[in-house]
Amino acid sequence: MKQPPPGRFLAIFTVGFLLLDALLLIWLGVDLSRGRLVAGGIACVVAAGVVILVWRRYRHLLDDISVQRREMKAEVEAIRDLLREKNHQN
Repeated sequence: MKQPPPGRFLAIFTVGFLLLDALLLIWLGVDLSRGRLVAGGIACVVAAGVVILVWRRYRHLLDDISVQRREMKAEVEAIRDLLREKNHQN
């Protein structure tokens, strides 16, 4: 079974929390005719978008690191094979 990406729960919780805050702030701001509350709600929506973008970038970087680790492992195995071959020839 594949493991969920690290920090996935935290990112989902954060986005959900920010969107709930945004909804409540905008609702309250419209109900009470307070522009600053609506602005705070819009800021929460923007913050949720930023969290999503940063999370996607983080996942992409982790995938790149994973690929590079596999490549380095293959290089190390190739070097080990060469060293074994050299030792058997001597």
